[in-house]
Amino acid sequence: MPQYKVAIVGAGPAGYFAAQALQNLQTEELQFSIDMIERLPTPWGLVRSGVAPDHPKIKTVAKVFEKVANEPNFRLFANVELGSDLTIEQLKEKYDAVVIATGSALGKKLGIPGEDLPGSMSAATFVPWYNAHPDFKDESIDLSTDTAVVIGAGNVAMDVARMLALEPSELDPTDTADHAIDALKQSAVRNVIISARRGPEHAAFTSPELRELPKLEHTNVVMEKADIDAALVRAGDAPEKDVKSNLDAMLLISEKEATSHERTMKFQFLATPLEIKGDDRVEEVVFQKTGSDETFSVKCGLVITAIGYEAASLEGIPYEKGKVVNTDGRVNENVYVVGWAKRGPSGVIGTNKSDAADVMKLLVEDLGTPKNSGDVTDVITHNSVVTQQHWQAINEAEVAAGEPVGKPRRKSVAREDLLKHAGL
Repeated sequence: MPQYKVAIVGAGPAGYFAAQALQNLQTEELQFSIDMIERLPTPWGLVRSGVAPDHPKIKTVAKVFEKVANEPNFRLFANVELGSDLTIEQLKEKYDAVVIATGSALGKKLGIPGEDLPGSMSAATFVPWYNAHPDFKDESIDLSTDTAVVIGAGNVAMDVARMLALEPSELDPTDTADHAIDALKQSAVRNVIISARRGPEHAAFTSPELRELPKLEHTNVVMEKADIDAALVRAGDAPEKDVKSNLDAMLLISEKEATSHERTMKFQFLATPLEIKGDDRVEEVVFQKTGSDETFSVKCGLVITAIGYEAASLEGIPYEKGKVVNTDGRVNENVYVVGWAKRGPSGVIGTNKSDAADVMKLLVEDLGTPKNSGDVTDVITHNSVVTQQHWQAINEAEVAAGEPVGKPRRKSVAREDLLKHAGL
């Protein structure tokens, strides 16, 4: 029977769902061996380093990934970097198909004056910092200001704002990085403003996330009822289902009886950022009321932008506007793309499942005669490759470290510590 070899580059949700789709497409006549290649020593992508630690339910999808990984036709090659350890050309030569599933890790820029001042950063830096991503462990995040502004109107912006506005002891039972919990406990931030360029009816938040906000025990959540009422009028009698659900959730927040906690998260709509001002670091943000000439400013010492992501380019793969150039997931001969690298940073984790399944069907349609020209083990020269067994050792060590302190896991942050857990 023909056995085809597929290399998947990237061990996040899109990569695992692609592997799962291939496993589901197997028949007696069609068999796959799947090698997943990951730059970091740990798999799971955004499920490990992107999902907010105070939302552990979302992380349960990792059980699906582990089921995929424990199939006999699957191998993990983590701590292996495309470009330095091997090339796309080598993968194309050795595999019947190569699937790019590298996500989008670069934060989009506002493109306004003052954006590069100290105290201004992207959520693409802040989120992996509090989630124990090895590349961001040494980031210096200055939380000495009383007011922070988060620019964006999606769930990432809301996660960032919530992490800043929570009473930090609420993070003790989570897998937030130890260094981030320590910093947040010293934080002077008491007011967090989420600023959206458009009105509430255009916000990309999801309603389950919005409905959780009033449950925060130590944080005032403020939305102006006039903003939501006006949005309801603009949305008309028959808004889309998601818009209606969002506006209903926002209306509940705006009508909630005011609380007097020490910490506040406030939503600001129809505000276009024009400039970030400050002598040596961020001191204020100047906004224009969207659709008018009126400007106003907000004094603050920290600005975090969460306005979208772009894919980091890989040599040998065509990119345009922050995505891999593709037609329905086909890139070029025997190369495919799935997930955010394919379609941009949209949808929730589950969106990647149907997306990957569709692309894998095309991959199967395109298959020719199987190649017999070796695999990734012929190319990688270093001896610190993290296999599935090594990852299980890391996983067990982190879970065991979390148990005595009531956490689901205590993440190791430094690469050397992760490799030590792996026995490498």
